[in-house]
Amino acid sequence: MRPAASAAFAALLALAGTEALGQVPLRPGVASTLTWRGEEQARGFRSMETIYRTATVRAGSNVRALPAAARQIAPTITLDGRSVSLDDYMRANRVSGVLAIKNGQIVLEKYGLGRTAKDRWVSFSVTKSITSTLVGAAIQDGKIASLDAPVSDSLPDLKGSAYEGVTVRQMLTMSSGVKWNEDYADPNSDVARSSLTRPEPGRNAIVSYLAKLPRERPAGAAFHYNTGETDLVGVMVSQATGKPLAEYLSEKIWRPFGMEQDGAWLVDPSGHERGGCCISMTLRDYGRFGLFMLENGVAGGRRVLPPGWVAEATSAQIRNGAPDPGYGYFWWLEPNGYAAKGIFGQGIYVYPADQLVVVFNSAWPAADEDSAWAAQSAVAAAIRAAAVR
Repeated sequence: MRPAASAAFAALLALAGTEALGQVPLRPGVASTLTWRGEEQARGFRSMETIYRTATVRAGSNVRALPAAARQIAPTITLDGRSVSLDDYMRANRVSGVLAIKNGQIVLEKYGLGRTAKDRWVSFSVTKSITSTLVGAAIQDGKIASLDAPVSDSLPDLKGSAYEGVTVRQMLTMSSGVKWNEDYADPNSDVARSSLTRPEPGRNAIVSYLAKLPRERPAGAAFHYNTGETDLVGVMVSQATGKPLAEYLSEKIWRPFGMEQDGAWLVDPSGHERGGCCISMTLRDYGRFGLFMLENGVAGGRRVLPPGWVAEATSAQIRNGAPDPGYGYFWWLEPNGYAAKGIFGQGIYVYPADQLVVVFNSAWPAADEDSAWAAQSAVAAAIRAAAVR
């Protein structure tokens, strides 16, 4: 998901091979995820691990209970001046799941598109927020010195490149200052060409590609959305911790916090989990990740994130263009809270003062439209209003 999203995303379909999202298909002839529509889309989003190569995020034996609250809610939703039911919204917007957890209890849970509570669903860029959270875990573990450490400390291949001197903080706020073209309509853009880059022996493909880019502006000067750098941050965490991302996520959050099912994390052509994309998990496990943030990064009675990390990561660290209220560490700010968002309508909305988490999984016809995001945000606000009434 990127700010001021454009219909140009659709133009990428003309040039999108299976590599367009760094996907590694398990069989030949698989079309890019970006080209799926209708039932193929709904079926594929809930079974990515059967279509593409993934790494497993292991769950543990103890599952965090999510009991149903005595009072279930029925939000009043107004969109474009019309009152609609949640069921109507779900049907019209191809929503596969909506979940609301208030004070640790489920107050709303609905499924669509043939999905059940046991089915996973792909997260797309919601993963970025999870990756930034693993940066916090690596700092707490002493594997990354601080947010002000140079990213090249963990990725020596970046020394001598435009990334030398760029800090971890600047990476997490998408303000590296390195030149990058995210234009999905341009077949010569960096987002298109980097996806087609083949790995060099002993190096991750995205590290090799980004290390060749020039500087455009001073580091920290301005927000500039860069999908490649979110993958780079994932590689940084792996290098710093000495563990694959899926293993580290399992160790720090998935097992101790009590996720109910294994996650499936898409890997790139280098065999590395995508820091910017595509963990598949159940609707309730999306909710549990929101609860982990609400509970300030403590899992299994142990502190996973540094004190104050959650508040800092989910507050405005940089302006990202009107009318957006700002950007944290791979987290989007929302009225009364913050959110992790992914294309085709994936979202985790967290409202700290209300002790509320709201989750959406969808298969929107268009990947990334401002009107669809505005509607989802309005529905989340309506759910919040019903939950706190």
